[in-house]
Amino acid sequence: MSTSVPAPGPLSVKPRPGVKHWVMAARPKTLTAALVPVLVGTGLAFGSGVGRLLPALAALLGAVLIQIGTNFINDYYDFKKGADTHERLGPQRVTQSGLIAPGTVLAGAGVCFALATAVGMYLVAVGGWPIIAIGLTSLLCGYAYTGGPFPLGYNGLGDVFVFIFFGLVAVTGTYYVQAGTVDPAAWWAAVPVGASGTMLIVVNNLRDVTTDVKAGKRTLAVRFGTGVGKAEYLLLLVLSYATPFAMYALKLASPWVFLSLLSLPLAVPPLRQVLKQEGAALNPALGSTARLQLVFGVLFALGLYLR
Repeated sequence: MSTSVPAPGPLSVKPRPGVKHWVMAARPKTLTAALVPVLVGTGLAFGSGVGRLLPALAALLGAVLIQIGTNFINDYYDFKKGADTHERLGPQRVTQSGLIAPGTVLAGAGVCFALATAVGMYLVAVGGWPIIAIGLTSLLCGYAYTGGPFPLGYNGLGDVFVFIFFGLVAVTGTYYVQAGTVDPAAWWAAVPVGASGTMLIVVNNLRDVTTDVKAGKRTLAVRFGTGVGKAEYLLLLVLSYATPFAMYALKLASPWVFLSLLSLPLAVPPLRQVLKQEGAALNPALGSTARLQLVFGVLFALGLYLR
């Protein structure tokens, strides 16, 4: 008498997440928000004769680690709070799609923040106690963007957070760890950096307005409507390109600062998409806005370096 062996069923244990899954969770398109502020602050520092390479590289590494850690936390809490569901219109998220377990994503954020803290210890040795204040506040707000009792991104403060921390703080902080002081030009240079970084958030908020309403995520686009969100994007874009003129008029930069205007053609496609499209059709605008931020930032940094 023969017996049959039942065919094995599907594996109940999911394979361990691979590198490509962690790269997806890091959201590479958003990392320009960490890269550009350091480029601009460093370009200004070297152009002013006070640049220092090692602090600049440490600032870059720390900024990228905080950005990635914040993205991991967003991935985790947006899933837990119901903002990321099967109705999601944006790029795939690793927690919502089950590619990486929620606890693992949160642990990844912890590792990124721990590494950023380690880098920060070197910057503290270079720049002193102001770096402690900047670092701790940045880490806290990175967590509080979607986590904690009052998540900034869920209460219409995400735009303000990005403008301040990925604009004003990041540019002036980068300059400070190299120069030991903050030149007035650094505050001006931070304005278009913060504005272009905030434009990425505006695109996300406009695209996700329908699902954000269901999840109770009260972004500015949800609170005041998509028309206000589109006007915000346009205003931030105008602010970015007006800053080089202001810096030149105030004698804070040379005519080379107008190199940034060469990026203007790249602003047309995302602006047109933001003004005319809705929902998933805005996904291309996210990539093109990040590309604009990067090209503008590189040209702007180069213009600040050249005297």
